[in-house]
Amino acid sequence: MGAINPNQVSTHSFNWGMIKWFVTPEQTESAKVTCGEVILLPEQGHERHNHPDAEEILYVLSGEGEQMVNDEQPFAIKAGDIIYIPQGIYHSTYNVGWEPLRLLAFYNPGGAEKGLTALPDFKEIPAGKMQGYIRAE
Repeated sequence: MGAINPNQVSTHSFNWGMIKWFVTPEQTESAKVTCGEVILLPEQGHERHNHPDAEEILYVLSGEGEQMVNDEQPFAIKAGDIIYIPQGIYHSTYNVGWEPLRLLAFYNPGGAEKGLTALPDFKEIPAGKMQGYIRAE
């Protein structure tokens, strides 16, 4: 197995940011979970949604944001925070800072990431190609 090189993994791009899925059941032999890095651009976020078949854990690497879980009042998140989202619970994340909000996302069991490819603004950037943080209007 060995280390996973982010440059050898495709990037999933959206109007609000991008994701690199490092481990998924589909691309990693024997994997039962999903792990990836999510980058939310400043003043962007992903809409309220849920994962009917998976729980999610978010670990904030850098930046500042607001997290909503279970349709309750959003709360502030920052580097070092961990957010647990039970299976089927609605949630959303929004970047309130000037820099990208970087998170590690884990799905258990893995597979929930496949649903994101059906979003209208989804674009796959091949491994080795780079996308800047500024999106075109």
